[in-house]
Parts: sequence; structure tokens; C-alpha cells
Amino acid sequence: MQHNWLIQPCASLNETARRAALARQGQLTKPPGALGKLEGLAVQFAAFQGVAKPEVQRIHISIFAADHGVAAENVSLFPQAVTAEMVRNFARGGAAISVLAQHLNAALEVINLGTVSVVEPLKNVRDERIAAGTANFAQSAAMTQSQCQQALAAGRNAALRAQQNGAQLFIGGEMGIANTTSASALACALLNESSQKLAGAGTGLDAAGISHKAQIIAAALALHALLPSPIGKWSRGAGAHVTSQEVLRCLGGFEIAGLAGAYIAAAQQGLPILVDGFISSVAALVAVRINPSARDWMLFAHTSAEGGHQRVLDALAAQPLLQLGMRLGEGSGAAVAVPLIQLACSLHSGMATFAEAGVSEQH
Repeated sequence: MQHNWLIQPCASLNETARRAALARQGQLTKPPGALGKLEGLAVQFAAFQGVAKPEVQRIHISIFAADHGVAAENVSLFPQAVTAEMVRNFARGGAAISVLAQHLNAALEVINLGTVSVVEPLKNVRDERIAAGTANFAQSAAMTQSQCQQALAAGRNAALRAQQNGAQLFIGGEMGIANTTSASALACALLNESSQKLAGAGTGLDAAGISHKAQIIAAALALHALLPSPIGKWSRGAGAHVTSQEVLRCLGGFEIAGLAGAYIAAAQQGLPILVDGFISSVAALVAVRINPSARDWMLFAHTSAEGGHQRVLDALAAQPLLQLGMRLGEGSGAAVAVPLIQLACSLHSGMATFAEAGVSEQH
């Protein structure tokens, strides 16, 4: 059963501030709409923050790390040891997201929810291991009910830390060998799509590797009997309906559940969310299926090169800010999009109005 916090209403956007920002956009020294999507971004952050002149300077990045039992099915080019090794790399500042966080002067934390190997105490790494990775979802459910709740709650706690530290934007990232397989399986179940359509290259699989991954996912979907029903839920056998959280428990990873919990809690706190790539977007889809009101607080950073990402974005009615062919994960694509948001808010707040500049308006 879902814990009560997951379905509590999310915060409301400030319509008064949105209208004030929209009116200001109409008075700035430029033709209407001349700054394109940057104008809409500024207006959206005004609604997020409840002010006519928003700013985005305090960024909080939480990276959730965990291993996946399905890695035993040879669905990734990299060994599971890489997950823990990358946690150490994050802590040392050597990963892409570490460099980006430093450049943005963003707070960066790593939450280890379940690496196979134990990681020694490291700076800015929280040891919240639930287990040594999930179970192999090609053979059994990935998580127990308790484990799924623990992972969701760890995400909630990360969002609460961000809010308590005065963050103006929350970015979630992930690290976990084989997690594109988990994310693809979740997307297939939630969107009633075939694994052949949504399975992608992940860390660089060739055509044969992608085909093998799709076969593993298809077999797992059959194993867990996650069959769409006409009323939009999932049926298991005769008359038994499966919730989105149960789909997450069967096919997800600790880090994907952590992201989903973080997104729901951030939205409940009124903290804007910048969603990264494919895996983060699948976590966002899970979050929105559990708590639809979370969608209002989500922005989407970029379109990943991972094959199934566009289908997930379409399901979320998302229009990403960038398309750079990225597929790294870690929250890196979201971090790259932050300066664009900052510039949008700076233009909105700093430009003169026609009256202030003594410039004639259009007839």
C-alpha cells in the first residue's frame, strides 16, 4: 500500500506572480515574443517562486546510486563494480556532474542506496544502502515492498534537505550499471509499449546487444504479468489491478525510486525540478503516475540520445530546453541547462521597460 505522503497534494503555482511576470514581459524593450522560450521560462519561475522578478542562484543536486540484479543478464558493457567506482569519482570531483556542480556553485550530494560493494566513508556521500543492489527482475520482483518504500523515502529526505537549505532548483541524477534496462522496462509497462521500441544502447550496446536487452525486458514483463487494462491500470490475472508503485517495485531500481520520491516531495514543498535525461524522465513518469500534481513543478532539460526518451517525454507533455545528443546521466544534462534558466531570469528582471528607457512602444 502507498504511504500517505506520496499522494499528498503538491504546492500550487502562484498565478498572481505569473500574471505580473507576463505583464512585465510585455513592457520590456523588445518586440513581443522576441526572446522566444526564454520569456516563458522566466514567467514559469515567477509562478514557481511567487515573485514578479525570479532568480535562480541556489541549485541543489542529489545523485542516487545503486546496482541492479538484472546486470547478471549481460545487458551492459560495464561491470557492476563501476557503480561504486563512480561514487568515489563523484566524491573526488572527477565526474562530469562534479565539474558542472562546481562551475554552477551548486550543492552536490551523492546518496548510495545500494551498491553491490560497500563504499568507505566519503565526503558528500551519504551511505543509505538498502541492499547490495536490487534483485534480478528477470527472475523475481526487483524490490520488496519495504525496500521500495525505503528508496522512495530516501528521495523525499533529499528533497527536504534541499528545501531546508534554501534551494531554488532541484536536480536529481542517477548512477547504476544496467539502469537503462530497468528504466526501459518501467517505460514499457507504464506506456504499454514493446521492449523492441523502447530498449536503447545504454552505455553503448550494438544492435545485437540492444536486441538481447529487449528480449530480457519482454520476458520480465511477461513474468510479472504487467498487462494494460482498459481503465488505465495494470491487471495481473483476473481482476487484480497493479498500481504504478507496484510496477516500480517489480521493475525499478533503488535509485529510480529515490528520484521518483524526490520529485514528489520537491513538488509538495514548492521546489522546482529540472529533470535530466532518459532514466530521470522515467522516474518523473513514475512520480506523475503516483501523484499527478507533481507535474506542474517539472521542467525538462534535454532530449537524450537514448532511443526511448522521446516517447517518455511525449507521455509527460514535456518540451525539453536543449537537444545536444547527450546520454551520460548523472544529472549532467540538467546541469548544462541551468545557465539558460539563469539567463532567462536575468533578462526578465534586468531589462528596462519602454517607460524606464524612454523608448517608444509599438503602435
